[in-house]
Amino acid sequence: MGFVVEGDESGDVVLEPPPNFSMVEEGIFRSGFPRPCNFAFLQTLNLRSIIYLCPEPYPEENLEFLRSHNIRLFQFGIEGKTEPSLASLKDAIRGALKILIDVRNHPVLIHCKRGKHRTGCLVGCLRKLQNWCLSSVFEEYQHFAGMKSRSADLRFIETFDIVCLRQCLHSIIYQYQGYGSKKRRLLYGEECTETPNNFDLNEESAHSINGRNSQFSLMV
Repeated sequence: MGFVVEGDESGDVVLEPPPNFSMVEEGIFRSGFPRPCNFAFLQTLNLRSIIYLCPEPYPEENLEFLRSHNIRLFQFGIEGKTEPSLASLKDAIRGALKILIDVRNHPVLIHCKRGKHRTGCLVGCLRKLQNWCLSSVFEEYQHFAGMKSRSADLRFIETFDIVCLRQCLHSIIYQYQGYGSKKRRLLYGEECTETPNNFDLNEESAHSINGRNSQFSLMV
């Protein structure tokens, strides 16, 4: 499936999204692995970040596209063919969620190989953080996984503990916005003298917007 837009005299331009592409929330997208034929479509999303959930190195042609459009790559290597250990999977999903809920990284694209299992687990855990009922979380996962739905993925989503992430969110809100009328600015670069408790911001993300002030908002 592709989108046709008006081009120059040479004809219309076909914008082809990556496989399994969809919007998760405003500023958050998901898909399978983007190929060069998808780059023109991705350019229309004005991406600031990509969360890549596979252990394999990112192809050079994809890296070149990211460099040319100033898109940051966050890689969390989750094995696809062999079932990863529960501890390593939890660590990877937790780390990816911390990047995902930081709106300074938006618009962001999440992808693995097919956009089904690893991407589905991350989105499913995000839905739990958003207080979705479990039946709706499973329904969304199965929609993208299709006939290849994995019971192990559903068990992981069901048992994933979001309490620690909620505590992180509370510390961020207090650190950056304060309570009541005494709000604080979100500081960047050399102005930032301390980091939120229990929340390890990626250094590149924390220094990506030098000298500008911004409101930090969350989707939960």
